[in-house]
Amino acid sequence: MSIVKMKRVRIIAMEKDKSELMDALLRAGCVEVREPEPVSEDESWGDLLQRSTSDLSEARLQQNELKQAMSTLQRFAPQKSSLLSPRPQIGEREFLDREALKRGLCLADEINGHAEAIGQLGVREARLRAERAGLLPWENYDVPLELRGTKTVEILLGTVPNSTDFHTMAGAVAESAEASALTLLGQDGEQQYLEVLCHQSCRTEALETLRSFGFAFAQLRELTGTIRENLERLDKALADIRSEQESQQEQIRALGGRMGELKLCSDRLQQVISTESAKEKLLVADSILYLDGWVPDSEAAGLEGLLVKYDCAYELREPVEEEYPIVPVQLKNGPLTKPLNMVTEMYSLPAYDGVDPNPLMAPFFVTFFGLMMADMAYGIIMMVGGWFLLKKMHAKGTMAHIGGLGLLCGATTFLFGALTGGFFGDFIPQIAKIINPASTLTLPALFTPLDDTIAILVGSLVLGVIQIFTGMGISVVRKIQSGDFVDALFSEITWWIILAGIALAIFGIGTVAGVPVVLVVGVLMLAIGGTRNAKGFGKVTSFIGLVYNGVSGYFSDTFSYARLMALMLAGSVIAQVFNTLGAVTGNVVGFVLISLVGNTLNLVLNLLGCYVHDLRLQCLEFFGRFYKEGGKPFRPLAIQTKYVDIMKEEQ
Repeated sequence: MSIVKMKRVRIIAMEKDKSELMDALLRAGCVEVREPEPVSEDESWGDLLQRSTSDLSEARLQQNELKQAMSTLQRFAPQKSSLLSPRPQIGEREFLDREALKRGLCLADEINGHAEAIGQLGVREARLRAERAGLLPWENYDVPLELRGTKTVEILLGTVPNSTDFHTMAGAVAESAEASALTLLGQDGEQQYLEVLCHQSCRTEALETLRSFGFAFAQLRELTGTIRENLERLDKALADIRSEQESQQEQIRALGGRMGELKLCSDRLQQVISTESAKEKLLVADSILYLDGWVPDSEAAGLEGLLVKYDCAYELREPVEEEYPIVPVQLKNGPLTKPLNMVTEMYSLPAYDGVDPNPLMAPFFVTFFGLMMADMAYGIIMMVGGWFLLKKMHAKGTMAHIGGLGLLCGATTFLFGALTGGFFGDFIPQIAKIINPASTLTLPALFTPLDDTIAILVGSLVLGVIQIFTGMGISVVRKIQSGDFVDALFSEITWWIILAGIALAIFGIGTVAGVPVVLVVGVLMLAIGGTRNAKGFGKVTSFIGLVYNGVSGYFSDTFSYARLMALMLAGSVIAQVFNTLGAVTGNVVGFVLISLVGNTLNLVLNLLGCYVHDLRLQCLEFFGRFYKEGGKPFRPLAIQTKYVDIMKEEQ
């Protein structure tokens, strides 16, 4: 239960072994490859070593194509899957099979090919539908479109705005060009569609009159045959497109059962991306490569055993103090404290030379959460949910931490629920009264939120004082370990003496001639040690500031823990309110329905609220006293999957 000790590893190997070496490191999963940096102050190194090249761009392009294929398959052949179903398992060798990866990519190409064909057909369909929509208003024109007229008479087809009065326009044309005739073929919401027959001798006059009414020629000159024949041609082409689209979609649906292959391929491809990304952090020359990184001390021996299989030179050493800010951090915790990684990572990982807060925080976090929830039924639900995530879903990462917290916090929630007699609030007494109005059944309770509010408040503050003093104690230990005992003496230890002196003075203990000796000693230590770096009148102002900030700080920090009582009281009251509303119905069914709906809402709100307030107490009131943050997470080159679980095999 500590921060894992790291070693810096430097490897010089043959460039021809690059791919094999990186694959071996991927399977080992214990080396974080660093970004390249100058390996020597000798400028000649810069001429010898350059960044390694990789196929990262190609792998990411394949990843995008794979995502498109999965999206397409899900759209045309959706597969029902349970969110709570466990992930399939696969052996490591089978998972890293490059031929299987190629087959998965070929499947993605096949699906994307069908999707591309469907897209192209859709474009053609839209174009043909637009063409058909343009011909429909001319449907009553039964003259072949290639016929433009006779030697003396010309046929003109065109449109005018729908607001134009046809008879007025026809009269005006007849007056200006007697040897002409207008026929209204059809109209829609925007235009009127016209056939104009005019003698060659009056064509100019007819067009001038028509244009004054907004006449425009129809765009039909490239077509042949009648309008009806063209519509039939378009209908047949659209039917063929729909048939081809259905054929392409059917071929995609036939592949619907292979979504698992695509998901497995996606996980396989992610390992390629991780490896290729790590390759870009290497430095290479003509025939050698240089790798710089970090490995946990416990994995160093295994790494050495791996490296002896290659023609390479390597160095493993402890990081020097100047390197601490860049050393990656990995926390090593047991099953009871590992779930708290979720809390620590939300705040910030500790610095490499800091302290792992999880074992120190776990008892407080779990106790505080259970105190705020305090309901046996809620605790049972949380424990069942946590067990299901861990044992049935085989959850990993954050979900595993949530499952672990569910078990731990569910246990304390059940415990405090038993102490307060809460089971969905007062569900059992209320339903007993509905069944038998004379019932006086109550669950045994050591104390209740509504009747013992002050006692719960005092208990919450006592827990807060314990955590505050624990944080101060950790700070003292850390300062002494770093050789800064004076600071510990005149900071935390001085305030311990002052607070102890106040407590003794209240009970009249340790006084000499009415003077509280312990308190006076503490104040003198604060005056001398706390102002030792100030000069002149600054000592006075510094002392006043220390007293004010110390008293107000400890007072406000302690009362922050009153939220433990407030959350317990709020959850209990809300549960009882919904139970009371259900009891108004006077029947068991109505009571159960209203109570379960209300308690479900109360549970969800309390889970969120208790987690947030518990997190706040840890981060602000506890971590602030000793925590040195700023660590960056250890991210080794390792197999990481989203859809499957990997079964480790002997190399």
